[in-house]
Amino acid sequence: MSVGLGPLPDFHPVAGVRLGTAAAGIKKPGRPDLVVMALDSGSRVAGTFTRNQFCAAPVLVTRDHLAVEPPRYLLINTGNANAGNGEDGVADAQTCCDALAQETGGVAEQVLPFSTGVIGERLPVDRLVAGLPDALDVLSPTGWADAASGIMTTDTQPKGATRRITLGGQTVTISGISKGAGMICPNMATMLAFIATDAAIDPDLLQQLVSELGDQSFNRITIDGDTSTNDACMLIATGQSNAPEITSASDQLPVLREALLSVFLELSHAIVRDGEGATKFITIAVEQAASVDEALNVAYTLAHSPLVKTAFYASDPNWGRLLAAVGRAGVVGLDLERVAIDLGDVALVRNGGRAESYTEEQGQAVMDQPEITVRVDLGRGTVRETVWTCDLSHDYVTINAEYRT
Repeated sequence: MSVGLGPLPDFHPVAGVRLGTAAAGIKKPGRPDLVVMALDSGSRVAGTFTRNQFCAAPVLVTRDHLAVEPPRYLLINTGNANAGNGEDGVADAQTCCDALAQETGGVAEQVLPFSTGVIGERLPVDRLVAGLPDALDVLSPTGWADAASGIMTTDTQPKGATRRITLGGQTVTISGISKGAGMICPNMATMLAFIATDAAIDPDLLQQLVSELGDQSFNRITIDGDTSTNDACMLIATGQSNAPEITSASDQLPVLREALLSVFLELSHAIVRDGEGATKFITIAVEQAASVDEALNVAYTLAHSPLVKTAFYASDPNWGRLLAAVGRAGVVGLDLERVAIDLGDVALVRNGGRAESYTEEQGQAVMDQPEITVRVDLGRGTVRETVWTCDLSHDYVTINAEYRT
């Protein structure tokens, strides 16, 4: 089940990017589980990665390779995370890079590996390597939709976004895919996300953009409060449009940044909408906070509360759970008389207690909706932050209880 998540768009091909997807049988026979992204020479790649200290082997290898060679290939598998395997996991990831380099006539350092799936099991390298020719045989600029399906784990739907904008009188394309449905509370980006553009972007600016845009999108979503070992978000710029190179001083930077942000937001919201067992898409906006940390602490306290999340699942306007979560969010010196909490357009809390105008019928009408906004005004400053989350259902427990079966 997903909340308001439609079919994949008709992807605009990104000049300089080809994608091929194959079924290597990494976890289940016949299921697409191996994706190769081929990048033309001159492409630039930047990324952000999980801060989980048990980060997966492919994360370690990708970081190392990015520092050595301009990437030419991204190698993505699902069904196995290659995490928690120590030096063996690093060796397995490197073996896969070596195999793809052999197949393509390149060097292993030009390959960036990414994995997602079960933690703590050895990567079936032989199966992955055997699937490489099939993925390479179908490399195509139009392979985005197949790739979106090929990186799924517990996702119920593939996720993608695409845009075309004009920079300096020239058309620029942006396309991207993401995956994720559980173990989502990123400290960098998300489970996996790959966004490419044919714009030419200064390398330092490219890294700045993926970090900043990731913070405003993938770093503002949570499904269950768990950060994966494998999170990665990659931004690719092939430079093959005819638009001038974008630098931090370019007049066209705001236009490009806005378009990229819209793709990052669409892909990150899609993960929440497809959260494991999700029936509600919830926006939590904290306003008039004294700092970013304060606003996020309040927002995440609400978003991670099992009592709040199960109330949303039940469509129960139990507003006391919202009030209690705000109260335990660690805001020092909070003036309760100045706090306002709204559920949609309904006033819940004013002057330290239930708003005089509130009725149970009003609250119920909002809670019955599939998409809900909670607004918290702390009355302490000028900072505003937004977090997106979902409810907590019986299906979430079932999916994760049966994850390895």
